[in-house]
Amino acid sequence: MPTTIEIPSVDELQAPELNVSSAVLKAAAHHYGSQCDKANKEFMLCRWEEKDPRKCLNEGREVNKCALDFFRQIKRHCAEPFTSYWTCLDHTGGQEFRFCRSQQHLFDECVLEKLGWVRPDLGHLSKVTKVQTDRPIPENPYHSKPRPPPNPPAEGELKPSRYGSRVYFFNW
Repeated sequence: MPTTIEIPSVDELQAPELNVSSAVLKAAAHHYGSQCDKANKEFMLCRWEEKDPRKCLNEGREVNKCALDFFRQIKRHCAEPFTSYWTCLDHTGGQEFRFCRSQQHLFDECVLEKLGWVRPDLGHLSKVTKVQTDRPIPENPYHSKPRPPPNPPAEGELKPSRYGSRVYFFNW
């Protein structure tokens, strides 16, 4: 029996895009990770529990909103040091941080002074944390199949096989 799949409308799926390059994302990664930590973890928890992206559209919108707000604040308060930092990353081969430490320091100072954001310590964002959420726990978070009913009781008397096992064992 076929089931009906409900697909979200185009209006539900549309969101403003964040058009930035990989160098911009890499330059902002540490501060973005600490500022949008809750929204990102809430979204990933929803995706893991629900196994259906349609059920996590609201959480995805929150991640998008947080990212847009984050980059707007960076642009408003620290555009010049941030631009010099990501262009340095963009021009170095492989976007390596070690060649752009002076620009990174200027950007971190600006963010700390104007926004009050401290650059997180190395490894802080990769620590395992518990996510506090208001979403209800799904009925079947592991999406396991229902257990089959137990075997029914045998009717009548069970007797052993008349000729024993029919499985042959060969010794080679």
